[in-house]
Formats: sequence, C-alpha cells, structure tokens
Amino acid sequence: MGFESSDDACVYWVNDELALVQTVDFFPPMVDDPYTFGQIAAANALSDIYAMGGRPVIAMNLLCYPDCLEPAVVGRILEGGYSKVAEAGAVIAGGHSISDPEPKYGLCVTGFIDPKAVLKNRGAKAGDKLILTKPLGSGILVTAAKGEVIDEAGLAPAVAVMTTLNRRGAEIAAGYAIHACTDVTGFGLLGHALEMLGDGDTGLIIESAALPLLPRAYEMAEMGIIPAGAYTNRDFVGDRVRIGLQVKAPLIDIACDPQTSGGLLLAVAPEQAADLLEELQKELPQAALIGEIVRGTGIEVR
Repeated sequence: MGFESSDDACVYWVNDELALVQTVDFFPPMVDDPYTFGQIAAANALSDIYAMGGRPVIAMNLLCYPDCLEPAVVGRILEGGYSKVAEAGAVIAGGHSISDPEPKYGLCVTGFIDPKAVLKNRGAKAGDKLILTKPLGSGILVTAAKGEVIDEAGLAPAVAVMTTLNRRGAEIAAGYAIHACTDVTGFGLLGHALEMLGDGDTGLIIESAALPLLPRAYEMAEMGIIPAGAYTNRDFVGDRVRIGLQVKAPLIDIACDPQTSGGLLLAVAPEQAADLLEELQKELPQAALIGEIVRGTGIEVR
C-alpha cells in the first residue's frame, strides 16, 4: 500500500501471512510537562498502526532538543514515550537525536499485520454507520491553555484523551465488519472523514448533536479560541462539506479542530453497529455513533 489513498501508514507485503505496517510522526510540545509530552507524542505515532488494523512491535525515537535543555528534562520526554510504547506491547530499539532550537519528539513505528486484515481509510459502503472512539476538542483546549484561558485542571480531560492509546479501540473493532478506518488527527474530523469517502459515489451524513466533546471545548469554541489549523482545515474541506442552517457554528469549528492522538473513525456494517458501540463504550465511554455512509458525494453536517 502506497500513496494512492493517503492512508495512515504504509503496508509492505512480506508473504501471505505477514505484512509490515510503518509510520512516523513527531512534533513540538503542546503541554508543559516533559513526561506527558513524551506520552502524547508516542500515543499519537502509535495510533497510525492501530488505524491500519496492525499491532506495533518496534519503535525508534526521534528527538530534537536545544543544548540549554537539561538532560533530566530530555530524559523525562523519553521516559514518557517509553511508557506508551511499553503499554502498546512494543519495544524501543534506539533512535536518533539532533540539536534544535525547539524541542520535538516522536517515533518511527513498525507493526505486524495479516495482509488479509489490513484496514484502509477508504472502502466505506452505503449504509455503514460511523463510530468515533474519542471525544473532540483537544486542539481547542490546548490553545486555551497556552492562552491561559483555562488552567491545568481544565486541560486535564484533553491530556487524558491524548495519552490514551487507540489499542483497545482497534482490538475491539477487529471482531467486527469494519469497511474503512482512520484516526482523527491533524486534518480534524471533517478532513479525515473526507479521506474515507475517496473519489467514489459515497457520501457521509454527520449528526452534529451526536459529536462527543471534551468538557469546555464547546465553551472555548464559542469564545473564538480556535487554533489556526482549524481554519486551514475548514478551507481544505471547502464546499465538499454542506452545513445545515440549524448547525451551531462552534460545532463546525470543533469538527475542523486539529486533534493530537485523536480517536479511531470506524465505518462498520449497519447490522453490527449497535453491538460494536456497546462493547466500545464499556472501556471507552465517550465513543459515539456520529453518522452514516450514504450514496452521494461529500459530507452533509446536520
């Protein structure tokens, strides 16, 4: 699997029973605590493996840091990343670091998958139900925290979501007829949902009232505390998204909000949607059914 469908990771066929899934991701800090930053960056990188239906097995650190940063702080970033890789059942086997004026951290991750079980971000069928496994709004809350509009306690729900692996969501989904899957990250919910539709004759209806939101995300969006990436994402989806007159503007801002380590977006066969949602909510209580695949083009938010 290559560049054709903008999938979350590349897949390299080894034989009929084994394929490799590979991805890489890193970025600058979005929180002050170095250990938490390491956890978030690692969870975000690992997520692409889960979005393809794979199992992470080995990771390599990618680290940039300024000479003035104390070694203990650098160590805490790496410890945070290690904790999430270990939680995923994988190992860190080394990596590379360079001097850089701004700290950055992430992982190059390799996973295993059965070639017959690869999940692509395209392939959704008319009638499929769309389930999102994590709430939205992390980018907005991080922006609010940087602007000191909310305190550490206000940011805590976003941190909890960003440090949660998509492992259990992927493991649970593996028992169901998933026709398409991606994880919601930098392009926001609407951007990644558009990728699922591809160039075919399928469209998507999203029920705005069903979107799971982080506490205070709507409040912050209503105040206009929106990261710049959300406006870029809104421009990207353009007229491919049709918005109902009754849909509240803050919900569209949240649907375009760039997420870090966001949830899995699953297109599941309609007859299995209720059972999948029930099983997911036992461990991921904010998982929600947010829409369905229909015949047509683009996305309708209503």
